[in-house]
Amino acid sequence: MDDPAAIRSRRGRPRAFHDRSDQNTIRSLDRAMALLHRLGAADGLSLTELAQASGEAPATVYRVLCTLQAHDMVEPDPATQLWYVGAGTFRAGTAFLRRTSVIERARGPMQALMRDTGETANLGIEQRDEVLFLSQVETHQAIRAFFPPGTRSPMHVSGIGKALLAWLGAARLRDMIARRGLERFTPQSLTTQAALSADLAATRARGYAFDDEERAPGMRCIAAAVFNAHGEPVAGLSVSAPGFRLSHTDAPALGARVAAAAAEVTRAIGGVVPENPEQKDQD
Repeated sequence: MDDPAAIRSRRGRPRAFHDRSDQNTIRSLDRAMALLHRLGAADGLSLTELAQASGEAPATVYRVLCTLQAHDMVEPDPATQLWYVGAGTFRAGTAFLRRTSVIERARGPMQALMRDTGETANLGIEQRDEVLFLSQVETHQAIRAFFPPGTRSPMHVSGIGKALLAWLGAARLRDMIARRGLERFTPQSLTTQAALSADLAATRARGYAFDDEERAPGMRCIAAAVFNAHGEPVAGLSVSAPGFRLSHTDAPALGARVAAAAAEVTRAIGGVVPENPEQKDQD
């Protein structure tokens, strides 16, 4: 019988697959990825700004940029002499989105949710103890929430994060808290395991999560989980709005709409909603 280590090797997985030490990283590649992240977070940066932000010499940064440009990952604007993320990064990013059909299946329900509520609709997943926003349908209101694809948020202060945590189980919650803690962002943030667990139990019972200005003052969010064929939460659908347009009395009716939209996406991907909402308290 084949040795398991040999099988992993043939699949392209080295013996030190989980080793993230310096000996298994490539500094030049690490430098290039850092530059991409900086460009992605800004609306154009000059060579001087990139060099200052990275602590690298301008000549070094320029070589990295030229290498990335050759792969269409970055592009310069000759008029302004600023560098921007290129089309190649978008093509690489869409490969990630193609990993799941939930992106495509959620688009219609999200558009309907925005039209029905007049507020911004969002789609996100859990990745490494954070919410990763994948898609958004913006409202036309002048004051609105904005979570562009790729934005991340701590789970415990996000409507989508709490909608997912409610179904991931007590053991998963404890592990996340041990790794990440429960940072306070506003006076409303839930910063103890007991308070968060109580909120998650309420989320399961009513079918939606409520972010009550826990991440940013003045902003609220209603979210519900999307489930796969095994009844596991794989994504979250939400509506975000300023507090003056989303009051506590509005929450039940809006929560029912968001939960119905999430259930529609669940059905569209062949998923099932768990029947026993209390089972996760006993994990």
